[in-house]
Amino acid sequence: MSVVLEARNLNKSFGSVVAANDINVTVNRAERLGLIGTNGAGKTTFVNIVTGYIKPDSGAITLEGRDITACEPRVITKEGVCRSFQVPQLFLTLTTAQNLAVAIGIAQGQAFSPYATIDDAMAEAIDALLERFRLGDYRDQTVSELPGGVRKLIDIAVAVTRKPKVLLLDEPTSGVAAEQKFALMDIIMSALDSDVTVLFVEHDMDIVSRYAQRVLAFYDGRIIADDLPQAVLENQTVKMHITGTAG
Repeated sequence: MSVVLEARNLNKSFGSVVAANDINVTVNRAERLGLIGTNGAGKTTFVNIVTGYIKPDSGAITLEGRDITACEPRVITKEGVCRSFQVPQLFLTLTTAQNLAVAIGIAQGQAFSPYATIDDAMAEAIDALLERFRLGDYRDQTVSELPGGVRKLIDIAVAVTRKPKVLLLDEPTSGVAAEQKFALMDIIMSALDSDVTVLFVEHDMDIVSRYAQRVLAFYDGRIIADDLPQAVLENQTVKMHITGTAG
């Protein structure tokens, strides 16, 4: 496997709070990584550093060997590191199709108005995304009218318009009914290209067990375990500090 993303000696503090304490991670192409930890453990800080929304106090992030630490988020996105958000970042007054049209236009370097006439190529691209993410029934519905799980799918579909090498998902199943979580993750994982590397922040250990090939466990700004899901979830330190199942 080839290394696509690497974090070396990352450190970040907010006043007296240490959010990243000497983080070292190597991620291979096409891996599926689950990021677990309690609130404030450092998961989202790590995602924000990787995507350029926060700059580390020290350390480096490299993408396919290139240092992207100092790059702005839009540059990092262009290089192929994309993300979705815990709260979907969508235009609530636009329809699903219009949101996708805007995203596709931006990905193509165009200033596209959601009210402009959609040409055949744009319509084909929208239809392909709607089919991949099973959003066809919501094509012409205003986003503000849609349930949380559907908004999550649209947000991820928007991120995919950039054809990412690395995709970071911040709590993709949060706010989704328990009985819908597996179905949602099935759609997400099946919609993504097989060579895309995926890192997802998740609090549901059943989701982590089923969809992650590898798990990073964060606690107090550090990674306390990095291994296969079963090994991490059976780790006594992880049980003590994260899952609360220590015997």
